[in-house]
Amino acid sequence: MIEIITVVGVRFKKAGKIYYFDPGTLELAAGDHVIVETARGMEYGEVVIPPRQVEEGEVVSPLRPVIRRATEADTEQVNSNRQKEKEAFAICQEKIAAHNLPMKLIDVEFTFDVSRIIFYFTAEGRVDFRELVRDLAAIFRTRIELRQIGVRDEAKMLGGLGCCGRPVCCATFLGEFDPVSIRMAKEQNLSLNPTKISGLCGRLMCCLRYENEVYEEARRHFPHCGTLVQTPAGEGRVTGQNILKKKVLVELPEQGTLEFPLESVRRVEHEH
Repeated sequence: MIEIITVVGVRFKKAGKIYYFDPGTLELAAGDHVIVETARGMEYGEVVIPPRQVEEGEVVSPLRPVIRRATEADTEQVNSNRQKEKEAFAICQEKIAAHNLPMKLIDVEFTFDVSRIIFYFTAEGRVDFRELVRDLAAIFRTRIELRQIGVRDEAKMLGGLGCCGRPVCCATFLGEFDPVSIRMAKEQNLSLNPTKISGLCGRLMCCLRYENEVYEEARRHFPHCGTLVQTPAGEGRVTGQNILKKKVLVELPEQGTLEFPLESVRRVEHEH
């Protein structure tokens, strides 16, 4: 028998991943701030998905509870933590320089109850930061965690403007990174110049994925390059496709390369 449970979706950072919790008897709505129990302690988050019923198998067990709706005191605690994060960032940078470590500090995060402080950094390879952890633990007297992140996560944390002139997607609404391949750029007839299809992080732009399915589906209706086709101007071979305009480029023996609407072109079944 399939069990139906009630959950709410909570996000801890802007454009962060959404996690599900048990609202219990609390009446919550999107936009409410709550205190929840997580694997790393008590956390302050925002409800982004109001209570909804799902099958138990759709959520990761165990489903942890929402402790309470956040109070003004909780919000003040979060604001205080944000200020402490800035101070911790400066202290950590000083210690990194003192130990001459080959790493770049990106962000600092306090858990709501300050039971743990997480320092995010990037580095070319592995870094022995054991002495750094000891120094930080002695200063802050709480659990210290140093977490090495990739360049895409760095861009998500720092933000910035993409080549489109808008704030980067990863920092505004993408909760998780989906795989992006060079094949997607080829599928959309884009320039394969790395500087034109790479984001701030130096990796392929996430937006290459947005329209990829549309292009893949549309391309199924087009004749492949090299295919012999019949056009209103005679037989020729396909040399290109314009997916958005739904037109086909065909090289004709005497007239050169011409563009035809897709519906006016048909494959020649038996080539001469």
